[in-house]
Amino acid sequence: MNYLKVSDFINDFDYETEATIKILKNLTDASLKQKVTENGRSLGRLAWHITGSFSEMGSTAGLTDLHNVDDKIIPSSAKVIVDDYIKAITTLKKAVLKQWNDNALTDEINMYGQTWTKGQTLSVLLVHQMHHRGQMTVLMRQAGLKVPGIYGPAFEEWSAIGMAPQE
Repeated sequence: MNYLKVSDFINDFDYETEATIKILKNLTDASLKQKVTENGRSLGRLAWHITGSFSEMGSTAGLTDLHNVDDKIIPSSAKVIVDDYIKAITTLKKAVLKQWNDNALTDEINMYGQTWTKGQTLSVLLVHQMHHRGQMTVLMRQAGLKVPGIYGPAFEEWSAIGMAPQE
């Protein structure tokens, strides 16, 4: 996908970031250490990686005034991650709305040694978040946490709407 209108990106951005906030708000401090394998990324690492990606990718694409986090120091508090995530998405959204317009989205930029358009960069930013959010849901289940539905009801939510969970 390649965004050609800032408003289209903002619509998707608002939905996807709200979905991520739902996931992040279900984390506990203890769950942040959950891993699939000894050498794999922890739940906290994935959450912090998503948080940091907004300023990292945004600044690489030329956006300024973003909320930067130290990617190497993972907070031990789930609330700190949620709060910093909200700051990161808020500043990225403001920067896109202020610094880019529809015409700018076709501008080509160097992203990680490749040529992307700004619109493509915005798409990758969202897909990147969705990818890692999916990984997080697996770790959340392993940690015994409730996983909220994003694109429909999660397993536990089916009964709340009067239906048997889908297997």
